[in-house]
Amino acid sequence: MKSIMFFLQYLFCPRKIGAVLPSSDYLADKMIETVEFQSAQYIVEYGAGTGVFTDKIIKYRRPDTVVMLFESNKVFYETLKEKYKSENNLIIINDTAENIDKYVKKYEIPYIDYVISGLPFASLPKNVSNVILNKTRKLLKNRGKFITFQYTLFKKPLFNQYFEQINIKREYRNIPPAFVLSCQN
Repeated sequence: MKSIMFFLQYLFCPRKIGAVLPSSDYLADKMIETVEFQSAQYIVEYGAGTGVFTDKIIKYRRPDTVVMLFESNKVFYETLKEKYKSENNLIIINDTAENIDKYVKKYEIPYIDYVISGLPFASLPKNVSNVILNKTRKLLKNRGKFITFQYTLFKKPLFNQYFEQINIKREYRNIPPAFVLSCQN
């Protein structure tokens, strides 16, 4: 069911969805493997989709950790709201990650420990990518991480403009296989 909904949304908005199928559980595990859940107070997810990464974040976070999800697709947003309606300290935003600064201020979040991103940077306009990455870098606390995945390393030079350190791992058990980039300053 989740895969069918995802595929249909891809057909309607391929530049915004960026994949035909949701990410695999293996990719989700690799995306969160460097997150220090015991010390993280504020975690943000860009492009939460159907909640594949969100499920892992919710499972491992401390109960007092605030998690903010961004999902611009209305169908996915409504799905997330229903799926996580009983979760505490979870903020679900139906907007783009370009406006992260507005919501961090609105919800009085002083900094971000981790940003987990499912955004399709390969298909986002360059100016949108630049705005998102610039704001993300400014809002991450010292030693905070921006973790994203890409199907190719074509956009790595873009991430290098914003982050000094980029650790890359490969996850083959995903359709298609993906690179996980863990970025920090």
